[in-house]
Amino acid sequence: MECQTFYRSHTCGELRMAQAGQSVTLAGFLDNFREVGAGLGFAVLRDFYGTTQVVCESEEMVKTFKGLNKESTVQVTGVVRERDSKNPKLPTGDIEVVPQAVTVLGRCRHNELPFQVNRSREADEAARLKYRYLDLRNPEVKKNIVLRSQVVAALRSAMIDHGFMEITTPILTASSPEGARDYLVPSRKHPGKFYALPQAPQQFKQLLMASGFDKYFQIAPCFRDEDARGDRSPGEFYQLDMEMAFAGQEDVFAVLEDVLPPVFAKYGAYDTASSAPFLRIPYAEAMEKYGTDKPDLRIDLTVTDATGLLADCGFEPFAGNTVKAVVVSGFEGTRKQIDKLCADVEVQAGNKAYWFRLDENGELVGGIAKFVQERKAAVIAALGLEPGCFVGLSAGKKGAAQKTAGVLVKALGAFCPNHFKKEQYAFCWIVDFPMYEIGEESGELEFCHNPFSMPSGGLEVLRKAAAGAVDPLAITADQYDLVCNGVELSSGAVRNHDPEIMVEAFQLVGLGEEDVKAKFPAMYNAFTYGAPPHAGIAPGVDRMVMLLAGEESIREIIPFPMNKNAQDLMMDAPGFVTEAQLEELHIKVTEVAE
Repeated sequence: MECQTFYRSHTCGELRMAQAGQSVTLAGFLDNFREVGAGLGFAVLRDFYGTTQVVCESEEMVKTFKGLNKESTVQVTGVVRERDSKNPKLPTGDIEVVPQAVTVLGRCRHNELPFQVNRSREADEAARLKYRYLDLRNPEVKKNIVLRSQVVAALRSAMIDHGFMEITTPILTASSPEGARDYLVPSRKHPGKFYALPQAPQQFKQLLMASGFDKYFQIAPCFRDEDARGDRSPGEFYQLDMEMAFAGQEDVFAVLEDVLPPVFAKYGAYDTASSAPFLRIPYAEAMEKYGTDKPDLRIDLTVTDATGLLADCGFEPFAGNTVKAVVVSGFEGTRKQIDKLCADVEVQAGNKAYWFRLDENGELVGGIAKFVQERKAAVIAALGLEPGCFVGLSAGKKGAAQKTAGVLVKALGAFCPNHFKKEQYAFCWIVDFPMYEIGEESGELEFCHNPFSMPSGGLEVLRKAAAGAVDPLAITADQYDLVCNGVELSSGAVRNHDPEIMVEAFQLVGLGEEDVKAKFPAMYNAFTYGAPPHAGIAPGVDRMVMLLAGEESIREIIPFPMNKNAQDLMMDAPGFVTEAQLEELHIKVTEVAE
């Protein structure tokens, strides 16, 4: 496509043999220049669309380019001609431009760059984030941001096609207890009071359903003051937020099972994605079978409970504990590789992993084999072992044993390509989450996930739990997670739209009706005016694009990410403000840790 503007007639990725002989004007960054002889040199001009070679055949033109630092922006007017030495790897590799005039549009005033732009991904991350505008000039970095734009456009189009209306919700709102720390914004007009940036549009989208809107969505910015990790950026993130009135779990599933697979198949690093219906796995089953509520279904390994088989085998760490086993057929790892794998599992799980093997002669060897020799036949039968099998083991309290087994599954899957069909997007739904749990810090009954979820069994089961007839920990919620390749893309739920049920649910965790009114006044009051049943979900856009791009770090697909310490090194944020600003906001900083 031609790009007729004041500065250029064509882009740097556009010219072909069809334009040979034409006079053209290009504009872009000086990617490179090399002088190969007296009055002869080659420049490479780069813009958003690609690169074009410019051949200088006069001392004057060579001198012009030699006087420019790399990354200067220039305008070149010249004639297109066929190259003597073609480059089949480049779309513009059949042609070159012989310049007649060169105009410097923006001079780079630095002789040394912080890193080579076309190799910026090899640079230190701090340098990349500080000079992100240079990092983004690298086509390999830029393509992830282009992908993000394409994916967001595709998601938006698909949601509109499904009858959803895009509605934006407030950024300045009230602080609410939704699980993570809020970012607070002081109010100038209301001394001592604060707004909060929304952790999610949760309450607003439910209020939209109470307002009579039927299908809502937005590409929603969310803000949480939490630590970074590989699949989570500190500060802000974006999600495909959606809600449906007069709808339940199956309605939500049907929409996402129709919207996501085409997007993943079209834009993903892999061209295969699960088709509807996605596998549905109850939470309890996921923990038992995969050791996690985020299973990677590309790995065909599963967890077997070996407590009855091995807890009393004489190996002390197993005694009185839950024991889990992961059996791997055709395992070819060396002792050194096994030791490293177990060490990596311990680092990730915080719990030791153990092992033994059944060798090609049918003998139990290695690891803790000596403790299971006396029950060899039972072990082989119970675990379905064949010669060449490796058995990874975990032990501890049930939760710890499950978690370690889950880490073992991932580690062994990654190590054994015959058990890992990597090049696909494998989706599943995790359903029937516990409504309540015992808090690790408080030791008291707490909501397990979203307090706005509808308990399975409704008001009746809550009243039975309040009367002591049902264990609250046995109550499940109409809540679900969408998982892809071991990454949780989103949580969703059928919402608790009935004030009576809401109050009863909160009373089990020690909060009365007045507490509910105080914490969620708008939603509670709106529901007293009659709210429709509704359900929703919010897949993370950043995580989606990370999967589609095949990146390990979420920062690679965010235009201007913060570092792991929640700092924007480019803008020097967070930063200090003036005393005048603080006074206007009625704030006094009493102590600042350097």
